[in-house]
Amino acid sequence: MQLEKGQMAPDFEAKIETGETIKLSDYRGKKVVLYFYPKDATPGCTAQACNLRDNYEALQKAGYVVFGVSSDPEKSHIKFKEKQELPFSLIADTDLKVHEAFGTWQEKSMYGRKYMGTVRTTFVIDEEGKISEIIEKVKTKDHTAQILN
Repeated sequence: MQLEKGQMAPDFEAKIETGETIKLSDYRGKKVVLYFYPKDATPGCTAQACNLRDNYEALQKAGYVVFGVSSDPEKSHIKFKEKQELPFSLIADTDLKVHEAFGTWQEKSMYGRKYMGTVRTTFVIDEEGKISEIIEKVKTKDHTAQILN
Protein backbone atom coordinates (compact mmCIF):
# COMPACT_ATOMS: atom_id res chain seq x y z
CA MET A 1 0.00 0.00 0.00
CA GLN A 2 1.37 3.38 -1.03
CA LEU A 3 0.67 6.20 1.42
CA GLU A 4 -0.19 9.63 0.05
CA LYS A 5 -0.30 13.20 1.27
CA GLY A 6 -3.61 14.05 2.90
CA GLN A 7 -4.43 10.58 4.17
CA MET A 8 -4.31 9.56 7.83
CA ALA A 9 -0.96 8.23 8.97
CA PRO A 10 -1.22 4.61 10.11
CA ASP A 11 -1.35 4.47 13.90
CA PHE A 12 1.20 2.20 15.52
CA GLU A 13 2.55 1.13 18.86
CA ALA A 14 6.32 0.63 19.13
CA LYS A 15 9.23 0.73 21.57
CA ILE A 16 11.72 3.59 21.68
CA GLU A 17 15.33 3.20 22.79
CA THR A 18 14.42 3.39 26.51
CA GLY A 19 12.10 0.39 26.20
CA GLU A 20 9.07 2.63 26.66
CA THR A 21 6.14 1.97 24.31
CA ILE A 22 4.74 4.91 22.35
CA LYS A 23 1.72 5.25 20.07
CA LEU A 24 1.56 7.69 17.17
CA SER A 25 -2.01 8.61 18.21
CA ASP A 26 -0.61 9.88 21.56
CA TYR A 27 0.91 12.77 19.60
CA ARG A 28 -2.32 14.12 18.09
CA GLY A 29 -2.33 17.88 18.48
CA LYS A 30 1.38 17.98 17.64
CA LYS A 31 3.22 17.87 14.33
CA VAL A 32 5.38 14.76 14.00
CA VAL A 33 8.45 14.10 11.87
CA LEU A 34 8.78 10.34 11.40
CA TYR A 35 12.00 9.61 9.55
CA PHE A 36 12.90 6.10 8.44
CA TYR A 37 16.61 5.34 8.05
CA PRO A 38 18.51 2.14 7.27
CA LYS A 39 21.03 1.68 10.10
CA ASP A 40 22.45 3.29 13.24
CA ALA A 41 26.00 4.68 13.06
CA THR A 42 26.42 4.48 9.27
CA PRO A 43 27.68 7.60 7.41
CA GLY A 44 24.42 8.70 5.73
CA CYS A 45 22.25 7.91 8.74
CA THR A 46 24.64 9.71 11.08
CA ALA A 47 24.70 12.78 8.80
CA GLN A 48 20.89 12.83 8.73
CA ALA A 49 20.50 12.40 12.50
CA CYS A 50 23.13 15.07 13.21
CA ASN A 51 21.48 17.52 10.83
CA LEU A 52 18.20 17.07 12.70
CA ARG A 53 20.07 17.35 16.04
CA ASP A 54 21.85 20.55 15.01
CA ASN A 55 18.56 22.13 13.93
CA TYR A 56 16.38 20.59 16.63
CA GLU A 57 15.57 23.95 18.22
CA ALA A 58 14.15 25.23 14.92
CA LEU A 59 12.09 22.06 14.54
CA GLN A 60 10.74 22.45 18.08
CA LYS A 61 9.94 26.14 17.47
CA ALA A 62 7.95 25.05 14.42
CA GLY A 63 6.04 22.63 16.68
CA TYR A 64 7.57 19.32 15.61
CA VAL A 65 8.20 16.16 17.63
CA VAL A 66 10.89 14.04 15.93
CA PHE A 67 11.21 10.24 15.83
CA GLY A 68 13.81 8.24 13.94
CA VAL A 69 12.75 4.72 12.90
CA SER A 70 15.02 1.83 11.97
CA SER A 71 15.00 -1.93 12.37
CA ASP A 72 17.93 -1.73 14.81
CA PRO A 73 17.31 -2.95 18.38
CA GLU A 74 16.99 -0.67 21.42
CA LYS A 75 20.58 -1.38 22.53
CA SER A 76 21.96 -0.12 19.20
CA HIS A 77 19.72 2.98 19.39
CA ILE A 78 20.98 3.80 22.90
CA LYS A 79 24.62 3.73 21.72
CA PHE A 80 23.86 5.77 18.59
CA LYS A 81 21.78 8.33 20.49
CA GLU A 82 24.40 8.76 23.25
CA LYS A 83 27.37 8.97 20.87
CA GLN A 84 25.68 11.56 18.61
CA GLU A 85 23.90 13.35 21.51
CA LEU A 86 20.53 13.09 19.77
CA PRO A 87 17.75 15.03 21.54
CA PHE A 88 14.92 12.93 20.02
CA SER A 89 13.81 9.32 20.41
CA LEU A 90 14.59 6.43 18.09
CA ILE A 91 11.99 3.74 17.44
CA ALA A 92 13.30 0.16 17.50
CA ASP A 93 11.14 -1.43 14.79
CA THR A 94 12.70 -4.88 15.02
CA ASP A 95 9.50 -6.65 13.94
CA LEU A 96 9.15 -4.24 10.96
CA LYS A 97 5.48 -3.48 11.72
CA VAL A 98 5.99 0.30 11.48
CA HIS A 99 8.07 -0.06 8.29
CA GLU A 100 5.38 -2.23 6.72
CA ALA A 101 2.57 0.16 7.73
CA PHE A 102 4.42 3.07 6.07
CA GLY A 103 5.70 1.07 3.07
CA THR A 104 9.39 1.71 3.80
CA TRP A 105 10.57 -1.94 3.91
CA GLN A 106 11.23 -2.78 0.28
CA GLU A 107 13.43 -4.75 -2.04
CA LYS A 108 16.70 -2.94 -2.71
CA SER A 109 19.68 -3.76 -4.84
CA MET A 110 23.41 -3.22 -4.30
CA TYR A 111 26.16 -4.50 -6.60
CA GLY A 112 23.55 -6.62 -8.39
CA ARG A 113 22.47 -8.33 -5.15
CA LYS A 114 18.81 -7.96 -4.15
CA TYR A 115 17.84 -7.73 -0.49
CA MET A 116 15.10 -6.28 1.73
CA GLY A 117 15.84 -3.06 3.56
CA THR A 118 14.68 0.36 4.68
CA VAL A 119 13.99 2.95 2.02
CA ARG A 120 15.07 6.29 3.54
CA THR A 121 11.82 8.28 3.71
CA THR A 122 10.42 10.99 5.97
CA PHE A 123 6.76 11.48 6.79
CA VAL A 124 5.61 14.82 8.15
CA ILE A 125 2.34 14.34 10.03
CA ASP A 126 0.03 17.21 11.01
CA GLU A 127 -1.78 17.81 14.30
CA GLU A 128 -4.80 15.80 13.11
CA GLY A 129 -2.69 12.75 12.26
CA LYS A 130 -2.74 13.32 8.49
CA ILE A 131 0.34 13.04 6.30
CA SER A 132 1.18 16.58 5.18
CA GLU A 133 4.46 15.74 3.42
CA ILE A 134 6.37 12.68 2.22
CA ILE A 135 10.06 13.28 1.55
CA GLU A 136 11.47 10.48 -0.57
CA LYS A 137 14.63 12.14 -1.89
CA VAL A 138 16.19 12.84 1.50
CA LYS A 139 19.24 15.10 1.59
CA THR A 140 20.98 13.65 4.65
CA LYS A 141 23.15 16.74 5.26
CA ASP A 142 20.31 19.24 4.77
CA HIS A 143 17.25 17.33 5.90
CA THR A 144 15.85 19.94 8.31
CA ALA A 145 15.54 22.45 5.47
CA GLN A 146 13.49 19.89 3.50
CA ILE A 147 11.11 19.51 6.46
CA LEU A 148 10.74 23.21 7.30
CA ASN A 149 10.32 24.45 3.70
